[in-house]
Amino acid sequence: MPRQLTVLPAPEAPADVLGSALPAVRAALEGSAPLAVLPAGPAATAAREVLAPEEPLEDGADLVVVTSGSTGGGRGVLLPAAALRASATATLDRLGGPGTWLLALPVSAIAGLQVLVRSALAGTLPAVLAPGEGLAAAAARMPGGRRYTALVPTQLRRYLDREPEVLRTFDAVLVGGAATDPALLARARAEGVAAVTTYGMSETAGGCVYDGVPLDGVRVRVDDDGIAIAGPVLALGYRRDPGGTAAAFTGGEFRTRDAGTIGADGRLTVTGRLDDVVVTGGVNVAPQAVEGALREHPDVADAVVFGRPDDEWGQRVVAAVVPAPGAAPELAALRAWVSGRLGGPSAPRELHLLDAVPTLHTGKPDRRGVAATVTR
Repeated sequence: MPRQLTVLPAPEAPADVLGSALPAVRAALEGSAPLAVLPAGPAATAAREVLAPEEPLEDGADLVVVTSGSTGGGRGVLLPAAALRASATATLDRLGGPGTWLLALPVSAIAGLQVLVRSALAGTLPAVLAPGEGLAAAAARMPGGRRYTALVPTQLRRYLDREPEVLRTFDAVLVGGAATDPALLARARAEGVAAVTTYGMSETAGGCVYDGVPLDGVRVRVDDDGIAIAGPVLALGYRRDPGGTAAAFTGGEFRTRDAGTIGADGRLTVTGRLDDVVVTGGVNVAPQAVEGALREHPDVADAVVFGRPDDEWGQRVVAAVVPAPGAAPELAALRAWVSGRLGGPSAPRELHLLDAVPTLHTGKPDRRGVAATVTR
């Protein structure tokens, strides 16, 4: 008999997470009730259309995660319980064993869901960061023993500014969902934070490469078509999209469309998405590298970089930045700053000021959303 998908509205209050989401995740891991969690806000409508809960669920799927759409359209990723368990088990092994987790991410995204999966497998209850709550207050509810949390880079930057002493109390702070600027990572570690960079996505049941090293059982290779990942953490494919599944999942691998390199020490370095590369004057520019350079400028609090068509250069590099308090960034100064660090082609030729960088429901910067809304 075809299995039906249970769709859970986005839980926001800690009581909703512990009272509804966590039991639903446990049931999904047992294979008894396939689950999907809707994102909060307007994204819920589009997510429900992707999930199509009235349609029979594909065989073998126990949890469906709707991607953020950062590559051009959200998809429902079909995850079996075995992949979720493999990812969570390998993570706990890498970090030093089970512990208590602080949930600071939405459970509609794989990083938040994996906090619940790891807690369920460890037999622990996570602490849940309530909307508007400080990190210290949430951490105070955690028991002794090993303590973990998972953040996106924006959160890491915010808590380093406001509550660095709380971050130091965690045995590991996983940082993923978007590229982590080397300067931010260096600052966190210099301040005694056990920051661990993670690379992965919904299609790999979350982070599967920690500090450049694949988790046990995960295999990574890089070629001209980008990074390919194999191992027990892979999803089955995409909800109601056999063509997309066949294109992305082939030969026992998932093709990420991310560019990267593997060093002599075997560590993976991700250099950006193949889709996002800006080709300006015949030179490939990685937006995330330019964003990282801009965030190091004293007048810039945050940045998003993308490309636009240009009659002379083919594409031009465009920067949208959030000014630091009291600052007024100027294009000429930012061009000189970036050029001195990454070379002339990477220097932005257009500048926009933002009040804040909008994010997708996963916490990733909405680069395409910014590109669609800012005008010259």
